[in-house]
Amino acid sequence: MTIVLTSLILLFAVAISGVMIGVLPFHLPRPLVQIALGAGLAVPSFGVHVALDPEIFFVLFVPPLLFIDGWRMPRREFRHLAMPITALALGLVMVTVAGVGFFIHWLIPAIPLAAGFALGAVLSPTDAVAVSAITGGASIPPRLMHILQGEALMNDASGLVALRFAIAATLTGTFSISQAGLSFVLIGGGGLAIGVAIAWVFAQVRQLMTQWRGDDPASHVTLLVLLPFAAYLLAEHLGVSGILAAVAAGMTLNSLDTLKGELNTRMQSRGMWPMIEFVFNGLIFVLLGQQIPAILSLADNARLSMNLSQLEIVAYPLALFALLLAIRYVWVGALLKLVVWRAHRRGERIRRASSRVVAATTVAGVRGAITLAAVLSLPIAAGEASGFPARGLLIYFAVCVIMASLLLATFALPLLLRGIELPEDDPRAVEERHARAEAARSAIRRLDNMREQRREEADDEDEASLYSEVAGRIMAAYQPWLDPDSDAEDKQRARRGFTMERSLRLAALAAERDALYRLRYEGNINDITMRRILADIDLTEASLRSGRRNKS
Repeated sequence: MTIVLTSLILLFAVAISGVMIGVLPFHLPRPLVQIALGAGLAVPSFGVHVALDPEIFFVLFVPPLLFIDGWRMPRREFRHLAMPITALALGLVMVTVAGVGFFIHWLIPAIPLAAGFALGAVLSPTDAVAVSAITGGASIPPRLMHILQGEALMNDASGLVALRFAIAATLTGTFSISQAGLSFVLIGGGGLAIGVAIAWVFAQVRQLMTQWRGDDPASHVTLLVLLPFAAYLLAEHLGVSGILAAVAAGMTLNSLDTLKGELNTRMQSRGMWPMIEFVFNGLIFVLLGQQIPAILSLADNARLSMNLSQLEIVAYPLALFALLLAIRYVWVGALLKLVVWRAHRRGERIRRASSRVVAATTVAGVRGAITLAAVLSLPIAAGEASGFPARGLLIYFAVCVIMASLLLATFALPLLLRGIELPEDDPRAVEERHARAEAARSAIRRLDNMREQRREEADDEDEASLYSEVAGRIMAAYQPWLDPDSDAEDKQRARRGFTMERSLRLAALAAERDALYRLRYEGNINDITMRRILADIDLTEASLRSGRRNKS
Protein backbone atom coordinates (compact mmCIF):
# COMPACT_ATOMS: atom_id res chain seq x y z
CA MET A 1 0.00 0.00 0.00
CA THR A 2 2.91 2.34 0.76
CA ILE A 3 4.32 1.86 -2.76
CA VAL A 4 0.94 2.64 -4.34
CA LEU A 5 0.45 5.77 -2.22
CA THR A 6 3.99 7.01 -2.92
CA SER A 7 3.52 6.48 -6.67
CA LEU A 8 0.26 8.44 -6.63
CA ILE A 9 1.88 11.30 -4.69
CA LEU A 10 4.77 11.48 -7.18
CA LEU A 11 2.36 11.50 -10.13
CA PHE A 12 0.34 14.24 -8.45
CA ALA A 13 3.53 16.29 -8.02
CA VAL A 14 4.28 15.90 -11.73
CA ALA A 15 0.75 16.97 -12.68
CA ILE A 16 0.63 19.96 -10.32
CA SER A 17 3.98 21.27 -11.63
CA GLY A 18 2.29 22.49 -14.80
CA VAL A 19 -0.32 24.40 -12.77
CA MET A 20 2.35 25.99 -10.58
CA ILE A 21 4.20 27.39 -13.60
CA GLY A 22 1.13 29.44 -14.49
CA VAL A 23 0.64 30.62 -10.90
CA LEU A 24 4.23 31.73 -10.17
CA PRO A 25 4.82 35.48 -10.58
CA PHE A 26 8.06 34.76 -12.48
CA HIS A 27 9.01 32.29 -15.19
CA LEU A 28 10.72 29.05 -14.20
CA PRO A 29 11.21 26.00 -16.43
CA ARG A 30 9.11 23.02 -15.44
CA PRO A 31 12.12 20.82 -14.49
CA LEU A 32 13.19 23.27 -11.77
CA VAL A 33 9.63 23.42 -10.40
CA GLN A 34 9.51 19.62 -10.35
CA ILE A 35 12.87 19.43 -8.56
CA ALA A 36 11.56 21.88 -5.94
CA LEU A 37 8.38 19.81 -5.48
CA GLY A 38 10.44 16.66 -5.04
CA ALA A 39 12.68 18.37 -2.49
CA GLY A 40 9.57 19.56 -0.64
CA LEU A 41 8.22 16.01 -0.49
CA ALA A 42 11.55 14.87 0.97
CA VAL A 43 11.00 17.04 4.07
CA PRO A 44 10.66 14.64 7.06
CA SER A 45 7.20 15.98 7.96
CA PHE A 46 5.82 14.64 4.65
CA GLY A 47 7.49 11.26 5.06
CA VAL A 48 7.71 10.56 1.31
CA HIS A 49 10.98 8.87 0.38
CA VAL A 50 11.93 6.67 -2.56
CA ALA A 51 15.04 4.50 -2.48
CA LEU A 52 16.20 4.27 -6.09
CA ASP A 53 17.68 1.13 -7.59
CA PRO A 54 20.04 2.51 -10.30
CA GLU A 55 19.55 -0.39 -12.72
CA ILE A 56 15.75 -0.40 -12.45
CA PHE A 57 15.68 3.40 -12.68
CA PHE A 58 17.70 3.35 -15.91
CA VAL A 59 15.71 0.55 -17.57
CA LEU A 60 12.38 2.12 -16.64
CA PHE A 61 13.01 5.68 -17.81
CA VAL A 62 15.68 5.76 -20.53
CA PRO A 63 14.29 3.43 -23.29
CA PRO A 64 10.92 5.19 -23.79
CA LEU A 65 12.48 8.67 -23.71
CA LEU A 66 15.09 7.75 -26.34
CA PHE A 67 12.46 5.95 -28.42
CA ILE A 68 10.26 9.06 -28.41
CA ASP A 69 13.21 11.22 -29.49
CA GLY A 70 13.93 8.84 -32.38
CA TRP A 71 10.26 8.72 -33.37
CA ARG A 72 9.99 12.52 -33.39
CA MET A 73 13.19 13.36 -35.31
CA PRO A 74 12.38 14.51 -38.90
CA ARG A 75 14.12 12.14 -41.31
CA ARG A 76 14.84 14.68 -44.05
CA GLU A 77 16.43 17.23 -41.70
CA PHE A 78 18.39 14.47 -39.99
CA ARG A 79 19.91 13.50 -43.35
CA HIS A 80 20.53 17.07 -44.53
CA LEU A 81 22.13 18.12 -41.24
CA ALA A 82 24.05 14.89 -40.73
CA MET A 83 27.46 16.59 -40.66
CA PRO A 84 26.81 19.15 -37.89
CA ILE A 85 24.69 16.66 -35.93
CA THR A 86 27.42 14.02 -36.09
CA ALA A 87 30.10 16.55 -35.17
CA LEU A 88 28.12 17.57 -32.08
CA ALA A 89 26.82 14.13 -31.14
CA LEU A 90 30.07 12.20 -31.57
CA GLY A 91 32.97 14.62 -31.79
CA LEU A 92 31.80 16.96 -29.04
CA VAL A 93 30.86 14.01 -26.82
CA MET A 94 34.35 12.54 -27.06
CA VAL A 95 35.98 15.93 -26.39
CA THR A 96 33.64 16.49 -23.43
CA VAL A 97 34.37 13.06 -21.96
CA ALA A 98 38.13 13.60 -22.24
CA GLY A 99 38.05 17.23 -21.08
CA VAL A 100 35.86 16.60 -18.03
CA GLY A 101 37.77 13.45 -17.12
CA PHE A 102 41.18 15.11 -17.06
CA PHE A 103 39.79 18.27 -15.42
CA ILE A 104 38.11 16.42 -12.54
CA HIS A 105 41.13 14.18 -12.00
CA TRP A 106 43.34 17.30 -11.93
CA LEU A 107 41.04 19.09 -9.49
CA ILE A 108 40.57 16.07 -7.22
CA PRO A 109 43.36 13.49 -7.73
CA ALA A 110 41.53 11.06 -5.43
CA ILE A 111 38.92 10.58 -8.18
CA PRO A 112 40.28 8.05 -10.71
CA LEU A 113 40.67 9.25 -14.28
CA ALA A 114 38.21 6.61 -15.52
CA ALA A 115 35.61 7.86 -13.01
CA GLY A 116 36.19 11.37 -14.37
CA PHE A 117 35.55 10.03 -17.87
CA ALA A 118 32.29 8.52 -16.55
CA LEU A 119 31.23 11.95 -15.29
CA GLY A 120 32.10 13.43 -18.69
CA ALA A 121 29.96 10.79 -20.39
CA VAL A 122 27.09 11.53 -17.99
CA LEU A 123 27.29 15.26 -18.76
CA SER A 124 27.48 14.79 -22.55
CA PRO A 125 23.77 14.28 -23.37
CA THR A 126 21.74 17.44 -23.97
CA ASP A 127 17.99 17.93 -23.71
CA ALA A 128 16.27 19.62 -26.67
CA VAL A 129 12.86 19.15 -25.02
CA ALA A 130 13.95 21.30 -22.07
CA VAL A 131 15.21 23.98 -24.48
CA SER A 132 11.89 24.00 -26.33
CA ALA A 133 10.02 24.27 -23.02
CA ILE A 134 12.18 27.20 -21.91
CA THR A 135 11.79 29.21 -25.12
CA GLY A 136 8.35 28.05 -26.18
CA GLY A 137 10.02 26.77 -29.38
CA ALA A 138 8.65 29.69 -31.39
CA SER A 139 11.71 31.94 -31.39
CA ILE A 140 14.32 29.30 -32.21
CA PRO A 141 15.37 29.26 -35.89
CA PRO A 142 14.07 25.99 -37.40
CA ARG A 143 17.51 24.88 -38.63
CA LEU A 144 19.03 25.42 -35.18
CA MET A 145 16.17 23.54 -33.51
CA HIS A 146 16.62 20.56 -35.85
CA ILE A 147 20.35 20.50 -35.09
CA LEU A 148 19.63 20.59 -31.35
CA GLN A 149 17.06 17.77 -31.70
CA GLY A 150 19.43 15.64 -33.75
CA GLU A 151 22.29 16.33 -31.36
CA ALA A 152 20.16 15.46 -28.32
CA LEU A 153 19.02 12.23 -29.97
CA MET A 154 22.47 11.02 -30.97
CA ASN A 155 24.52 12.27 -28.03
CA ASP A 156 22.14 10.51 -25.66
CA ALA A 157 23.19 7.28 -27.31
CA SER A 158 26.91 8.05 -27.76
CA GLY A 159 27.26 9.51 -24.26
CA LEU A 160 25.56 6.55 -22.60
CA VAL A 161 27.62 4.05 -24.59
CA ALA A 162 30.76 5.93 -23.51
CA LEU A 163 29.48 5.76 -19.92
CA ARG A 164 29.25 2.00 -20.20
CA PHE A 165 32.94 1.75 -21.13
CA ALA A 166 33.96 4.25 -18.44
CA ILE A 167 32.13 2.29 -15.73
CA ALA A 168 33.75 -0.95 -16.86
CA ALA A 169 37.20 0.67 -16.90
CA THR A 170 36.66 2.15 -13.44
CA LEU A 171 35.51 -1.09 -11.83
CA THR A 172 38.03 -3.39 -13.58
CA GLY A 173 40.97 -1.00 -13.74
CA THR A 174 41.78 -1.97 -17.33
CA PHE A 175 41.23 -0.05 -20.55
CA SER A 176 42.50 -0.44 -24.11
CA ILE A 177 41.76 2.20 -26.75
CA SER A 178 41.95 -0.26 -29.64
CA GLN A 179 39.79 -2.82 -27.87
CA ALA A 180 37.35 -0.13 -26.77
CA GLY A 181 37.12 1.20 -30.34
CA LEU A 182 36.36 -2.25 -31.73
CA SER A 183 33.88 -2.95 -28.94
CA PHE A 184 32.22 0.42 -29.55
CA VAL A 185 31.63 -0.47 -33.20
CA LEU A 186 30.36 -3.97 -32.40
CA ILE A 187 28.19 -2.92 -29.48
CA GLY A 188 26.85 0.14 -31.29
CA GLY A 189 26.27 -1.66 -34.59
CA GLY A 190 24.64 -4.58 -32.81
CA GLY A 191 22.33 -2.24 -30.92
CA LEU A 192 21.30 -0.46 -34.12
CA ALA A 193 20.66 -3.79 -35.85
CA ILE A 194 18.52 -5.07 -32.96
CA GLY A 195 16.49 -1.85 -32.92
CA VAL A 196 15.84 -1.97 -36.67
CA ALA A 197 14.95 -5.68 -36.50
CA ILE A 198 12.56 -5.26 -33.56
CA ALA A 199 10.79 -2.34 -35.27
CA TRP A 200 10.47 -4.30 -38.53
CA VAL A 201 9.05 -7.35 -36.72
CA PHE A 202 6.63 -5.09 -34.87
CA ALA A 203 5.47 -3.58 -38.17
CA GLN A 204 4.84 -7.04 -39.65
CA VAL A 205 2.96 -8.21 -36.55
CA ARG A 206 0.78 -5.10 -36.65
CA GLN A 207 -0.07 -5.71 -40.29
CA LEU A 208 -1.15 -9.26 -39.45
CA MET A 209 -3.19 -8.03 -36.47
CA THR A 210 -4.88 -5.45 -38.68
CA GLN A 211 -5.75 -8.12 -41.26
CA TRP A 212 -7.20 -10.40 -38.57
CA ARG A 213 -9.05 -7.89 -36.39
CA GLY A 214 -8.96 -4.55 -38.15
CA ASP A 215 -7.91 -1.37 -36.37
CA ASP A 216 -7.64 -2.30 -32.67
CA PRO A 217 -6.19 0.84 -31.03
CA ALA A 218 -5.97 -0.53 -27.48
CA SER A 219 -3.86 -3.55 -28.46
CA HIS A 220 -1.71 -1.71 -30.98
CA VAL A 221 -0.92 1.25 -28.71
CA THR A 222 -0.09 -1.07 -25.79
CA LEU A 223 2.36 -2.99 -27.98
CA LEU A 224 3.81 0.31 -29.17
CA VAL A 225 4.50 1.35 -25.55
CA LEU A 226 6.25 -1.97 -24.90
CA LEU A 227 8.39 -1.75 -28.04
CA PRO A 228 11.26 0.41 -26.64
CA PHE A 229 11.56 -1.85 -23.60
CA ALA A 230 11.65 -4.94 -25.82
CA ALA A 231 14.37 -3.44 -28.01
CA TYR A 232 16.42 -2.30 -25.01
CA LEU A 233 16.16 -5.53 -23.00
CA LEU A 234 16.85 -7.83 -25.96
CA ALA A 235 19.90 -5.81 -26.98
CA GLU A 236 21.28 -5.76 -23.43
CA HIS A 237 20.65 -9.51 -23.11
CA LEU A 238 22.71 -10.07 -26.28
CA GLY A 239 25.51 -7.85 -24.98
CA VAL A 240 25.01 -4.90 -27.35
CA SER A 241 23.77 -1.35 -26.79
CA GLY A 242 20.17 -1.23 -25.61
CA ILE A 243 20.34 2.55 -25.80
CA LEU A 244 21.04 2.58 -29.53
CA ALA A 245 18.47 -0.18 -29.99
CA ALA A 246 15.76 2.04 -28.49
CA VAL A 247 16.82 4.99 -30.67
CA ALA A 248 16.97 2.85 -33.82
CA ALA A 249 13.57 1.31 -33.09
CA GLY A 250 11.97 4.76 -32.85
CA MET A 251 13.58 6.08 -36.03
CA THR A 252 12.84 2.88 -37.97
CA LEU A 253 9.20 2.78 -36.94
CA ASN A 254 8.86 6.41 -38.02
CA SER A 255 10.33 5.48 -41.42
CA LEU A 256 8.07 2.45 -41.89
CA ASP A 257 4.88 4.53 -41.49
CA THR A 258 3.15 1.62 -39.77
CA LEU A 259 0.19 3.74 -38.64
CA LYS A 260 -0.73 4.81 -42.17
CA GLY A 261 -4.43 4.48 -42.79
CA GLU A 262 -5.40 3.54 -39.21
CA LEU A 263 -7.17 6.59 -37.84
CA ASN A 264 -8.01 5.50 -34.30
CA THR A 265 -4.59 4.03 -33.55
CA ARG A 266 -2.84 7.03 -35.07
CA MET A 267 -4.87 9.50 -33.02
CA GLN A 268 -4.41 7.61 -29.77
CA SER A 269 -0.66 7.17 -30.26
CA ARG A 270 -0.29 10.86 -31.17
CA GLY A 271 -1.78 11.86 -27.83
CA MET A 272 -0.06 9.09 -25.88
CA TRP A 273 3.61 9.95 -26.53
CA PRO A 274 3.50 13.55 -25.23
CA MET A 275 1.78 12.28 -22.07
CA ILE A 276 4.36 9.52 -21.53
CA GLU A 277 7.19 11.99 -22.13
CA PHE A 278 5.67 14.50 -19.71
CA VAL A 279 5.12 11.89 -16.98
CA PHE A 280 8.52 10.18 -17.33
CA ASN A 281 10.51 13.41 -17.56
CA GLY A 282 8.53 14.82 -14.65
CA LEU A 283 9.04 11.74 -12.48
CA ILE A 284 12.78 11.88 -13.11
CA PHE A 285 13.03 15.47 -11.89
CA VAL A 286 10.66 14.95 -8.94
CA LEU A 287 12.76 11.94 -7.93
CA LEU A 288 15.86 14.11 -8.28
CA GLY A 289 14.36 16.57 -5.81
CA GLN A 290 13.56 13.62 -3.56
CA GLN A 291 17.20 12.58 -3.56
CA ILE A 292 18.66 16.05 -2.88
CA PRO A 293 19.01 15.58 0.92
CA ALA A 294 20.70 12.21 0.37
CA ILE A 295 22.88 13.64 -2.42
CA LEU A 296 24.00 16.52 -0.20
CA SER A 297 24.77 14.06 2.58
CA LEU A 298 26.80 11.85 0.22
CA ALA A 299 28.62 14.90 -1.14
CA ASP A 300 29.45 16.06 2.39
CA ASN A 301 30.79 12.62 3.31
CA ALA A 302 32.89 12.60 0.13
CA ARG A 303 34.11 16.11 0.93
CA LEU A 304 35.29 15.00 4.35
CA SER A 305 36.95 11.84 3.02
CA MET A 306 38.78 13.81 0.32
CA ASN A 307 39.64 16.79 2.55
CA LEU A 308 37.73 19.34 0.47
CA SER A 309 36.71 22.69 1.92
CA GLN A 310 33.21 24.19 1.85
CA LEU A 311 34.42 26.70 -0.74
CA GLU A 312 35.79 23.93 -2.97
CA ILE A 313 32.57 21.91 -2.81
CA VAL A 314 30.71 24.97 -4.14
CA ALA A 315 33.34 26.24 -6.58
CA TYR A 316 34.20 22.93 -8.27
CA PRO A 317 30.74 22.34 -9.84
CA LEU A 318 30.71 25.93 -11.10
CA ALA A 319 34.18 25.48 -12.58
CA LEU A 320 33.01 22.24 -14.20
CA PHE A 321 29.99 23.99 -15.72
CA ALA A 322 32.20 26.81 -17.01
CA LEU A 323 34.47 24.22 -18.64
CA LEU A 324 31.49 22.58 -20.36
CA LEU A 325 30.35 25.96 -21.71
CA ALA A 326 33.85 26.79 -22.95
CA ILE A 327 34.26 23.43 -24.71
CA ARG A 328 30.87 23.73 -26.36
CA TYR A 329 31.41 27.36 -27.42
CA VAL A 330 34.77 26.63 -29.07
CA TRP A 331 33.48 23.46 -30.75
CA VAL A 332 30.27 25.06 -32.05
CA GLY A 333 32.15 28.12 -33.33
CA ALA A 334 34.64 25.96 -35.22
CA LEU A 335 31.85 23.75 -36.56
CA LEU A 336 29.81 26.66 -37.92
CA LYS A 337 32.89 28.10 -39.62
CA LEU A 338 33.48 24.71 -41.24
CA VAL A 339 29.85 24.58 -42.43
CA VAL A 340 30.19 28.03 -44.03
CA TRP A 341 33.53 27.09 -45.64
CA ARG A 342 32.09 23.89 -47.14
CA ALA A 343 29.05 25.78 -48.44
CA HIS A 344 31.29 28.37 -50.13
CA ARG A 345 33.34 25.61 -51.76
CA ARG A 346 30.12 24.21 -53.25
CA GLY A 347 29.25 27.66 -54.56
CA GLU A 348 26.42 28.20 -52.09
CA ARG A 349 25.88 31.61 -50.56
CA ILE A 350 25.38 31.24 -46.83
CA ARG A 351 25.64 33.92 -44.19
CA ARG A 352 28.36 33.52 -41.58
CA ALA A 353 27.02 32.66 -38.13
CA SER A 354 27.25 35.52 -35.66
CA SER A 355 28.74 35.20 -32.20
CA ARG A 356 25.17 35.52 -30.89
CA VAL A 357 24.16 32.34 -32.75
CA VAL A 358 27.22 30.53 -31.38
CA ALA A 359 26.40 31.71 -27.86
CA ALA A 360 22.74 30.68 -28.23
CA THR A 361 23.74 27.21 -29.43
CA THR A 362 26.16 26.95 -26.50
CA VAL A 363 23.60 27.94 -23.88
CA ALA A 364 21.04 25.62 -25.52
CA GLY A 365 23.17 22.64 -24.46
CA VAL A 366 20.92 22.08 -21.44
CA ARG A 367 21.42 18.94 -19.39
CA GLY A 368 18.24 17.17 -18.41
CA ALA A 369 16.52 13.87 -17.74
CA ILE A 370 19.01 11.55 -19.49
CA THR A 371 21.96 13.05 -17.58
CA LEU A 372 20.11 12.51 -14.31
CA ALA A 373 19.08 8.96 -15.18
CA ALA A 374 22.66 8.16 -16.23
CA VAL A 375 24.38 9.51 -13.13
CA LEU A 376 21.93 7.77 -10.80
CA SER A 377 22.72 4.50 -12.61
CA LEU A 378 26.33 4.50 -11.32
CA PRO A 379 26.80 1.24 -9.37
CA ILE A 380 26.18 1.20 -5.61
CA ALA A 381 28.27 -0.91 -3.26
CA ALA A 382 26.46 -4.18 -2.52
CA GLY A 383 27.77 -7.09 -0.48
CA GLU A 384 31.34 -7.79 -1.44
CA ALA A 385 31.08 -5.73 -4.63
CA SER A 386 32.62 -2.30 -4.31
CA GLY A 387 30.63 0.71 -5.41
CA PHE A 388 31.64 3.38 -7.89
CA PRO A 389 34.45 5.66 -6.61
CA ALA A 390 33.20 9.02 -5.31
CA ARG A 391 29.67 8.16 -6.50
CA GLY A 392 28.00 10.67 -4.20
CA LEU A 393 30.31 13.49 -5.24
CA LEU A 394 29.84 12.75 -8.96
CA ILE A 395 26.06 12.72 -8.55
CA TYR A 396 26.31 16.06 -6.72
CA PHE A 397 28.41 17.54 -9.55
CA ALA A 398 25.94 16.31 -12.19
CA VAL A 399 22.92 17.68 -10.32
CA CYS A 400 24.63 21.07 -9.94
CA VAL A 401 25.37 21.17 -13.68
CA ILE A 402 21.75 20.24 -14.54
CA MET A 403 20.34 23.04 -12.42
CA ALA A 404 22.96 25.57 -13.54
CA SER A 405 22.31 24.81 -17.22
CA LEU A 406 18.55 25.13 -16.73
CA LEU A 407 18.90 28.43 -14.89
CA LEU A 408 21.34 29.87 -17.43
CA ALA A 409 19.14 28.85 -20.38
CA THR A 410 16.03 30.24 -18.67
CA PHE A 411 17.47 33.73 -18.39
CA ALA A 412 20.10 33.92 -21.15
CA LEU A 413 18.57 32.01 -24.06
CA PRO A 414 15.53 34.29 -24.62
CA LEU A 415 17.86 37.31 -24.58
CA LEU A 416 20.25 35.74 -27.09
CA LEU A 417 17.45 34.60 -29.40
CA ARG A 418 15.80 38.01 -29.32
CA GLY A 419 18.51 39.41 -31.58
CA ILE A 420 18.48 36.58 -34.13
CA GLU A 421 16.73 37.48 -37.38
CA LEU A 422 14.16 34.91 -38.43
CA PRO A 423 12.92 34.53 -42.02
CA GLU A 424 9.98 36.82 -42.79
CA ASP A 425 7.96 33.77 -43.77
CA ASP A 426 8.66 30.70 -41.65
CA PRO A 427 10.03 27.94 -43.97
CA ARG A 428 7.98 25.37 -42.06
CA ALA A 429 4.78 27.34 -42.72
CA VAL A 430 5.66 27.75 -46.41
CA GLU A 431 6.36 24.03 -46.71
CA GLU A 432 3.12 23.18 -44.95
CA ARG A 433 1.07 25.46 -47.22
CA HIS A 434 2.57 23.86 -50.34
CA ALA A 435 1.97 20.38 -48.92
CA ARG A 436 -1.65 21.23 -48.17
CA ALA A 437 -2.03 22.64 -51.69
CA GLU A 438 -0.67 19.44 -53.24
CA ALA A 439 -2.92 17.32 -51.01
CA ALA A 440 -5.93 19.47 -52.00
CA ARG A 441 -5.12 19.08 -55.72
CA SER A 442 -4.86 15.33 -55.26
CA ALA A 443 -8.20 15.24 -53.44
CA ILE A 444 -9.93 17.32 -56.14
CA ARG A 445 -8.55 15.07 -58.90
CA ARG A 446 -9.79 11.98 -57.07
CA LEU A 447 -13.24 13.47 -56.50
CA ASP A 448 -13.48 14.67 -60.10
CA ASN A 449 -12.58 11.20 -61.41
CA MET A 450 -15.13 9.58 -59.11
CA ARG A 451 -17.80 12.05 -60.23
CA GLU A 452 -17.12 11.36 -63.92
CA GLN A 453 -17.06 7.61 -63.34
CA ARG A 454 -20.37 7.74 -61.47
CA ARG A 455 -21.91 9.87 -64.22
CA GLU A 456 -20.91 7.31 -66.86
CA GLU A 457 -22.07 4.28 -64.88
CA ALA A 458 -25.23 5.65 -63.23
CA ASP A 459 -28.60 4.44 -64.52
CA ASP A 460 -30.54 7.00 -62.52
CA GLU A 461 -29.94 10.54 -63.80
CA ASP A 462 -31.28 12.12 -60.60
CA GLU A 463 -28.88 10.07 -58.46
CA ALA A 464 -25.95 11.02 -60.73
CA SER A 465 -26.90 14.69 -60.44
CA LEU A 466 -27.07 14.44 -56.64
CA TYR A 467 -23.70 12.64 -56.55
CA SER A 468 -22.18 15.40 -58.70
CA GLU A 469 -23.65 18.10 -56.45
CA VAL A 470 -22.24 16.49 -53.29
CA ALA A 471 -18.82 16.03 -54.90
CA GLY A 472 -18.87 19.66 -56.00
CA ARG A 473 -19.53 20.87 -52.45
CA ILE A 474 -16.63 18.82 -51.13
CA MET A 475 -14.33 20.04 -53.91
CA ALA A 476 -15.27 23.64 -53.11
CA ALA A 477 -14.05 23.14 -49.55
CA TYR A 478 -10.55 22.42 -50.93
CA GLN A 479 -10.38 25.52 -53.14
CA PRO A 480 -8.88 27.91 -50.53
CA TRP A 481 -5.82 25.64 -50.18
CA LEU A 482 -4.94 25.54 -53.87
CA ASP A 483 -2.88 28.73 -54.13
CA PRO A 484 -0.24 28.84 -51.34
CA ASP A 485 1.67 31.70 -53.07
CA SER A 486 -1.17 34.16 -53.61
CA ASP A 487 -0.34 37.87 -53.35
CA ALA A 488 -0.34 39.68 -50.02
CA GLU A 489 -3.84 41.16 -50.36
CA ASP A 490 -5.45 37.86 -51.33
CA LYS A 491 -3.51 36.06 -48.62
CA GLN A 492 -4.60 38.54 -45.97
CA ARG A 493 -8.22 38.30 -47.09
CA ALA A 494 -8.03 34.50 -47.05
CA ARG A 495 -6.59 34.55 -43.54
CA ARG A 496 -9.38 36.83 -42.33
CA GLY A 497 -11.87 34.48 -43.92
CA PHE A 498 -10.31 31.47 -42.21
CA THR A 499 -10.35 33.29 -38.87
CA MET A 500 -14.02 34.21 -39.26
CA GLU A 501 -14.98 30.71 -40.36
CA ARG A 502 -13.11 29.11 -37.47
CA SER A 503 -14.72 31.44 -34.92
CA LEU A 504 -18.19 30.75 -36.30
CA ARG A 505 -17.64 27.00 -36.41
CA LEU A 506 -16.27 26.96 -32.84
CA ALA A 507 -19.26 28.97 -31.64
CA ALA A 508 -21.61 26.52 -33.37
CA LEU A 509 -19.81 23.54 -31.83
CA ALA A 510 -20.04 25.12 -28.37
CA ALA A 511 -23.80 25.53 -28.88
CA GLU A 512 -24.08 21.86 -29.92
CA ARG A 513 -22.17 20.79 -26.82
CA ASP A 514 -24.37 22.91 -24.53
CA ALA A 515 -27.48 21.40 -26.12
CA LEU A 516 -26.21 17.87 -25.53
CA TYR A 517 -25.53 18.52 -21.84
CA ARG A 518 -28.98 20.08 -21.50
CA LEU A 519 -30.65 17.08 -23.17
CA ARG A 520 -28.76 14.70 -20.90
CA TYR A 521 -29.68 16.77 -17.81
CA GLU A 522 -33.36 16.74 -18.83
CA GLY A 523 -33.24 12.96 -19.33
CA ASN A 524 -33.98 13.09 -23.06
CA ILE A 525 -30.75 11.23 -23.95
CA ASN A 526 -28.54 8.88 -21.97
CA ASP A 527 -24.78 9.08 -21.33
CA ILE A 528 -23.90 6.70 -24.17
CA THR A 529 -25.71 8.81 -26.77
CA MET A 530 -24.18 12.00 -25.41
CA ARG A 531 -20.62 10.60 -25.43
CA ARG A 532 -21.00 9.29 -28.99
CA ILE A 533 -22.13 12.65 -30.38
CA LEU A 534 -19.69 14.55 -28.16
CA ALA A 535 -16.80 12.54 -29.59
CA ASP A 536 -17.68 13.74 -33.10
CA ILE A 537 -17.91 17.34 -31.90
CA ASP A 538 -14.55 17.08 -30.11
CA LEU A 539 -12.85 15.69 -33.22
CA THR A 540 -14.19 18.56 -35.33
CA GLU A 541 -13.09 21.12 -32.75
CA ALA A 542 -9.63 19.56 -32.44
CA SER A 543 -9.24 19.78 -36.22
CA LEU A 544 -10.21 23.46 -36.20
CA ARG A 545 -7.91 24.35 -33.31
CA SER A 546 -4.92 22.39 -34.66
CA GLY A 547 -4.99 24.47 -37.84
CA ARG A 548 -4.95 27.79 -36.01
CA ARG A 549 -1.31 28.67 -36.67
CA ASN A 550 -1.47 27.75 -40.32
CA LYS A 551 -4.69 29.57 -41.15
CA SER A 552 -4.14 32.70 -39.12
